[in-house]
Amino acid sequence: MRRNKKALVLLSGGLDSAVTLYYALDKGYNCSALIFNYGQRHSREIISAKKTAELAGAGYKVIDLDFSWSKSALLDSSAELPKGRLNRKEIPLSYVPGRNIVFLSLTLSYAEAGDFSEIFIGVNALDYSGYPDCRPSFIDAFNRVAELGTKSGVEGKPIKISAPLLKLKKSEIILLGSKLGVPFEYTWSCYQGAGSPCRECDSCLIRERGFKEANIEDPVVKLNIKYQKSNIKHKKLKANDRLGSWRSKNI
Repeated sequence: MRRNKKALVLLSGGLDSAVTLYYALDKGYNCSALIFNYGQRHSREIISAKKTAELAGAGYKVIDLDFSWSKSALLDSSAELPKGRLNRKEIPLSYVPGRNIVFLSLTLSYAEAGDFSEIFIGVNALDYSGYPDCRPSFIDAFNRVAELGTKSGVEGKPIKISAPLLKLKKSEIILLGSKLGVPFEYTWSCYQGAGSPCRECDSCLIRERGFKEANIEDPVVKLNIKYQKSNIKHKKLKANDRLGSWRSKNI
């Protein structure tokens, strides 16, 4: 397949972003991935993101960011992670303030500089943990930002923000990924960074329910995959450090 359209995919290492990458590739895009290292309490998802990109044949960049001001349970290893709630209404402690705003802003800047026509993000508004930046209204608003706040937008060629999984159930996302050949065994959803999923946190429960409803066995649970220790170090940037350092492969 000849790929003339360039797209950037936000790749977290989780199930949704992996399906989003394979979806964009299936639509004929020449995809590159951005992976954000923002001080997570473990590096397992970054290892998974890099492996997913490599298996898909997509170049990637790892961007280091400082979110040290956040008290999110995803960043603070001493904080208790939200557990046992599949139908949560309130915003959980795992919420990172402004995370997708920052991620999409950086991605939009890089996309415009690199002549990418579209950005793909794997947010989902149905089976999610209550994050406000995973809603359709947020994606619509950011598309408006891309139109008004960039040179390409003002000149009538705005970079599109696409969220193809936005209105799909987790089981539907898994079925789509299975059809596209997504290597689910290399994705990581658990908030913990242990050798195997905890199967207790919100993310694990949502994933488990999705695979059950899709009538597919989760290969991560089945194989109890043990990743080798990573040499990735979570650098805590000081306030006067530059915003992010870039590491790349084939992009």
